[in-house]
Amino acid sequence: MNGKKVRTRFAPSPTGRMHVGNLRTALYAYLITRHAGGDFILRIEDTDQEREMEGAVDIINRTLEATGLTYDEGPDKDGGVGPYVQSERVKAGVYMKYAKELVEKGEAYYCFCTPERLAGLKTKVEGTDKEITVYDKHCLHLSKEEVEEKLASGIPYVIRQNNPTEGTTTFHDDIYGDITVDNSELDDMILIKSDGFPTYNFANVVDDHLMGITHVVRGNEYLSSSPKYNRLYEAFGWEVPEYIHCPLITDEEHKKLSKRSGHSSFEDLIEQGFLPETVVNFVALLGWSPEDNQEIMSLDELIEKFDYHKMSKSPAVFDYGKLRWMNGEYIKKMDFDSFYEKALPYIKEVIHKELDLKKISRMVQTRIEIFPDIKEHIDFFEELPEYDPDMYVHKKMKTTKDSSLQALRDILPVLKEHEDWSNDALYETFKGFAENKGMKNGQILWPLRTAVSGKQMTPGGATELMEILGKEESIARIEKGIGLLERSS
Repeated sequence: MNGKKVRTRFAPSPTGRMHVGNLRTALYAYLITRHAGGDFILRIEDTDQEREMEGAVDIINRTLEATGLTYDEGPDKDGGVGPYVQSERVKAGVYMKYAKELVEKGEAYYCFCTPERLAGLKTKVEGTDKEITVYDKHCLHLSKEEVEEKLASGIPYVIRQNNPTEGTTTFHDDIYGDITVDNSELDDMILIKSDGFPTYNFANVVDDHLMGITHVVRGNEYLSSSPKYNRLYEAFGWEVPEYIHCPLITDEEHKKLSKRSGHSSFEDLIEQGFLPETVVNFVALLGWSPEDNQEIMSLDELIEKFDYHKMSKSPAVFDYGKLRWMNGEYIKKMDFDSFYEKALPYIKEVIHKELDLKKISRMVQTRIEIFPDIKEHIDFFEELPEYDPDMYVHKKMKTTKDSSLQALRDILPVLKEHEDWSNDALYETFKGFAENKGMKNGQILWPLRTAVSGKQMTPGGATELMEILGKEESIARIEKGIGLLERSS
């Protein structure tokens, strides 16, 4: 590969939302290419027509656009090696042409076995309930005349790879090194199915070669298929690309990340209130980390720092808590207008009153990790919740229910006469009041914040909350707090 322009591809199947593992494959392929100044290709692998889902190609395009993974060639950007959709390549006869070439070389053969015969070849995998079909090369021994007769009769067939049964096959992976397997373990996999479509494995090899792919990035679940890939490359006399197998992604219980987790796809995470930039940053660290251990990185920084040789072999744990923390860091860095635009729908879900929503938004920006967190931080603005009078007790502030009741009673007439209801004016009033009474600021501010919010934790202090609530609502809530304390004493 030395001296060759680096070309990587992302080749998703249009079967639904983009799994985090697929996004990581796309991201790593993109980073390898951009780091080396090469080309990133999008290829749609829609040969499994039964699993194809309507609208899934749109999901792929939306996800790549949202994450900033721009491709140089693809279905809408012809770089001279298209089409970039496999079903279109089937219609053009690409795969059948190469499968027949292998048949001519003796590296593949027609198989006419019925489903009933194949069912009889099933054997159980030792120590499990799993059954596999190991093909016995029955049709390899058909004469050329017999094959032509069956083809002319219209008997359904598949084309199988002719793998050796003796010796070994070695392939190299840039992460896992050299891996050798006994050829007796290599089944004669199907290359062309009975519907004329290629299998995933065969189409991959043909397309990667024809599109000049130099580095193949994929999950390590494909490690076991790699010897068969290599044998195909060798059968054609093609140069083998560099393999880069990514480690498994597990949940926090070290089980394979599944759809049941609720956060296995990119769209799941966006719907849960995560930013695309966060997801990209987080996914980049599922199996790789930079030498300086920096954790918060933009896409440009990832391009600069990414070195696939430093990828881990060990499974990567999807740490949801870390993802939340990282998202909080990204939210804090957002410019306010962008944050407000994203926050507004969540704010409006719980606040229907005429309040200053921008001020509320500014309060929560540094306090949330994901956007849905906003609602629990601000719901008290809409309606004062029922709360326990014990919340007025604060040891550090040296407030008790009795001292809080007295403080609220004393401040209430002052507030009723107060005209300037801005944050600064209210704070100065409370500060002066506390000095006159020989109190600490917190001994008046704590009871006030409790009375106007009914919450232990709030996104702002008493005066900030009161400015937003307004005079009438603030006084009504303070009076309610006084009544609650009176009834509990």
